[in-house]
Amino acid sequence: MKKQAVTLSVGFIMFISALGYLAFTSNSKLNWYKFDDGMAKAKKEKKLILVDFYTDWCGYCKKMDAETYSNENVIKYLNEKFVLIKLNPEKDGNLTFKGTSYSAQEFTRGLGISGYPSTLFIEPNETLITIVPGYIKTDEFLNIIEFIGEKAYNNQKYDDFLKNRKTR
Repeated sequence: MKKQAVTLSVGFIMFISALGYLAFTSNSKLNWYKFDDGMAKAKKEKKLILVDFYTDWCGYCKKMDAETYSNENVIKYLNEKFVLIKLNPEKDGNLTFKGTSYSAQEFTRGLGISGYPSTLFIEPNETLITIVPGYIKTDEFLNIIEFIGEKAYNNQKYDDFLKNRKTR
C-alpha cells in the first residue's frame, strides 16, 4: 500500500511537471501563419497583424529569425498582441487582401517593398499601419511592437512615444 502511494505521488509530480513544461514551451515560440489563415484569425480574435516578408536567400532575414524573433520578451509580447504571418513573395501563392486576390509577389510590390526583411503591421480590419524595412535589432523591435501593440500610433509620433517611455 505504501509503495503504491509513493508511485502515485511520483506519477502525479511528473504529470504536473509535464503540464508546466508544455505551458512554458507553448509560449516560448512564435506561431506563424500563412497569409489568409492569419488574416482570418486576426479578424476573429480582433488582434493586430505582423507580416514578416522574407526570402530563403536573405541573410538578414535569417539573422532576424535567430536573434530578434527568438528573444523571450519579443516572443511573449508578439504572442499576446499579434497574429504573425510569414510571407515569402518568391514562393508563396495567392492571397486575399481587402477582398482582392493577389499573387504574393504582386502584393509585395504593391506595398512598395523591394528589400528583405520587411515588417508590415496591419489592424484586424485590414487597415495598413506601417512598414518597417530591413533588419531590426531586438531592443528597437521591442519599442516598435510596443508602439504598435499599445496603439500609440493613433495619438502620438514614434519619437514622442520613445521619449515618454524613457521618462517612466
